[in-house]
Amino acid sequence: MKNADKPSMQVFEQLESEVRSYCRSFTTVFSKATGAKMWDANSNEYIDFFAGAGSLNYGHNNPAIRRKIVDYMLEDGITHSLDMATKAKESFLTTFDETILEPRNLTYKVMFPGPTGTNSVESALKIARKVTGRNTVISFTNAFHGMTLGSLAATGNGYKRAGAGVALGGTAFMPYDGYFGDNVNTVEYLAKMLEDPGSGVETPAAVILETVQGEGGLNVASRQWLQDIEKLCRKHDILLIVDDVQMGCGRTGTFFSFEEAGIKPDIVCLSKSIGGYGLPLALTLISPKYDIWKPGEHNGTFRGNNLGFVAAEAALAYWKDDSFTRDIKGKADAIRSTLNRLIEKMPEGSVKHKGKGMIQGLSFTEPEMASKLCGLAFERGLIMETSGPFDEVAKLMPPLTIEPAVLEAGLKILEGCVDKLAAKEELVGAGQA
Repeated sequence: MKNADKPSMQVFEQLESEVRSYCRSFTTVFSKATGAKMWDANSNEYIDFFAGAGSLNYGHNNPAIRRKIVDYMLEDGITHSLDMATKAKESFLTTFDETILEPRNLTYKVMFPGPTGTNSVESALKIARKVTGRNTVISFTNAFHGMTLGSLAATGNGYKRAGAGVALGGTAFMPYDGYFGDNVNTVEYLAKMLEDPGSGVETPAAVILETVQGEGGLNVASRQWLQDIEKLCRKHDILLIVDDVQMGCGRTGTFFSFEEAGIKPDIVCLSKSIGGYGLPLALTLISPKYDIWKPGEHNGTFRGNNLGFVAAEAALAYWKDDSFTRDIKGKADAIRSTLNRLIEKMPEGSVKHKGKGMIQGLSFTEPEMASKLCGLAFERGLIMETSGPFDEVAKLMPPLTIEPAVLEAGLKILEGCVDKLAAKEELVGAGQA
C-alpha cells in the first residue's frame, strides 16, 4: 500500500446501523475501483479477491460494459419501467436466449422478480408451492439462500436465522453431500426419509440446493450426487431448484454451475453478477410448464432495472464462445496450485483445500486462523473474506476477468501471509510464543 494511514471510520461508526458487517473487516473508506483493484480515500491500493461477494465477476467498472451504460443514459434510455416492455429488456431477453439458453439446450421462461438474490429465491419457492400444492421445501445443511423470511427459512446458518425474530417454517433440512464424510451417501438418506411414511417428512414441493455452498464453507457437491438428487426429484414429482445466485455467471467455470453435472433444474435463481456491472438485477428461470403465475401475482417496484438489462446484455458478450470458460479454467488452476503449495507450509492436517473454479479457499481446523489470515491480507493490500459455519474458510473469489499479473500479485501477498501464520504456528508448537 502506498500510504500506511487509513481514512477515518468515524462517520460510519456514529451514523450507520450496528448491522453493518464488511466495513468492520475492511476498515477503510474506499473511493475508486477498476478491474480487480480498489483504492481508498488515502490512495492505498488493494487487490480485490472478494468481488462484491460474487457480484463483480467482470470486475469493477468494466470499460466495455460501462460504455454501454453511459451511452444508454446519454440517449435518455428508459431507467425505471416496472415490468413494462422496453427495448432494453427486449434486447437482453433475446441475447440471453441466443447466447446462454439455446446453446445449452435449455428452455426457460425468464421472470424478473425484483433486484436481489433473495427476491429470486422467494419467487422460486412460491411458484414451486403454487404448482405442487405442497408446503414443505427440502433444503440442506449449511445452505444459504437469502435474508428475507422465506429464503432465510431455507438457510442453515443459525446466526442468520436467529436474526429473523420469528419462527421459520415450511422447510426440512437434509445433509448435504459429504456432510457425514465421504463414505455416507446422503442421497440414500434423503430417499429413505421420503419413502418411509413414518419418517415425518412430507413429500416436498421442491428441493433447493447450491452446487457449491459459498457462504456455507465452499462445500462442493459431486456430479453423481447432483444427478442422483435430480433422479430422486423426478421419481417423486418434486421440483428441483438450483440457487445459482453466487455460483452462476461463470464463478465455477461454466455459466451455470450445474452444467458439468448434466442436470436440468426446473427453476434456476440468478442474481449478483447477472447485473454485469454490480447493478441490482435478478432472474428466476422457470420451466415453461410450471410458469402458471397469474398477472401481477408476484411483483416488485424495481424488477424493471433497465440499466441492469443493458449491463447484463453487455456482459453476455463474454459467453459468445468458450474462450472465457478456458480463461477461467487457467486462472482456477493457478489458484488451486498455489493453495495446494501453501497447505504444505502449514502444520500437517491443520488446513485443507475447499471449493472449485474461481471460488476456492483454505479451511482451517482452528477456525480463528481463517480470520487471522484475512486480517493479515487486508493489512498487506489484499481483500478476502471468510465463510463456513465457524468462519473457518479463508475464501478467494477474485473477478473472473482479473489480469494474470494481478492474480499472481494477489497470490504472492497471500503466500506471505501464510508464511507469517506458519511461522507463528511453529513458535507455538515449540512452546516459544
